[in-house]
Amino acid sequence: MKILIYGLNFSPELTGIGKYTGELASQLKHRGHDVRVLTAPPYYPQWSILPHYKNAWYSEEVDGVMVYRCPIYIPGNESGFLRMLHLLSFACSSIPYYAKILFWRPNLVWVVEPTLAIGPGAVLLARLSGAKTWLHIQDFELDVAFQLGLLRNKWLKRFALKIEQLILNRFGKVSTISKKMCEKLVEKGVSINKINYFPNWADTVNIFPEPNKHSLRTSLGFNNDDIIALYSGNMGQKQGLNLIIDVARRLQDVNGHSIKLVLCGEGAMKNEIKAASVGLECITWLPLQPVERLNDLLNLADIHLLPQKADAADLVMPSKLTNMLASGKPVIATAHEGTELYSIVKQCGRVTEPGNVESFLSALVELANDPLSRMNYGLNAREYAITHLSKYQILDKFEMELQTLFLNGS
Repeated sequence: MKILIYGLNFSPELTGIGKYTGELASQLKHRGHDVRVLTAPPYYPQWSILPHYKNAWYSEEVDGVMVYRCPIYIPGNESGFLRMLHLLSFACSSIPYYAKILFWRPNLVWVVEPTLAIGPGAVLLARLSGAKTWLHIQDFELDVAFQLGLLRNKWLKRFALKIEQLILNRFGKVSTISKKMCEKLVEKGVSINKINYFPNWADTVNIFPEPNKHSLRTSLGFNNDDIIALYSGNMGQKQGLNLIIDVARRLQDVNGHSIKLVLCGEGAMKNEIKAASVGLECITWLPLQPVERLNDLLNLADIHLLPQKADAADLVMPSKLTNMLASGKPVIATAHEGTELYSIVKQCGRVTEPGNVESFLSALVELANDPLSRMNYGLNAREYAITHLSKYQILDKFEMELQTLFLNGS
């Protein structure tokens, strides 16, 4: 099958959407499909083009997959208008490759949101080449933008959501990464027959518990009896990382617990958060780690931290959660009861109300003082990852859905 993957983010981005889209393309190629990718240069989560890449039109081969790169505008801050220009820039810059793709004649045009701005072009490409269409939603970008205040105009919101509905219904199949997000699609007017649950996966082979490995802990100067609470991933507005800084300030009064906080990653809010952490000796900062060190990093943690702003609760499912669970360590997350994040994490750790510093601090201190609970939650986390988030199990099911899409002629 000839499959075009059309999306803003791709390998070698180490976190978020690019990681999963890259792994999907590689797996489809390995399974015998002819795969091509239309994407931007890698820029996330640093929000700058990675070294050795250029912000221009060019093609390259990645893991045996032909990848077409298109230049994009990268904003210097997270204002709504500039973010819209960022997304629209890719929708426009990818058009010059349409002729090459039409000549190739894909059987399937598989689109990743964000950004939905490429949706109309993708549908046109598919129609002209006789291909099927599949939209995969990693993030309800419009809902998140309005709920986080990046966009505010009520008239603009009504107009944008109407356009979104029109685009969604032009695709033969629409998938997303959580069951609550599937419910959201129904609310947006997508036929339930088109909707497919396609979660992000955990790499349960390369990410696994290593309870007796302390090399990274030692190299960072931690003692064996320190309790390490780790946040690793994107540092943007949705994550609500100021909560961790507020917790760190209060940890100064809880010295007897030897709790150390490690923040690892990149993102638009990193400099602001790092500036707020000056003078807090319980915080250690690490840059984004390469893939080959990811298991060491995740096993550095005694406890994983997953703060999230309340407004984003069921509009996104944090992709970082999957490998947190695979590492077999407990998680402390912020989520409202009834959200999917709440239902998953309550089996594998503690869940507190978003923004509630005292509750988050209490959960952290209690887990730090309770090694038996940490062990049991960690076992549950690993079991959940293996049972529900196994990479090859999820991709096997996805490939079956691909066959169904063509057999049904939808």
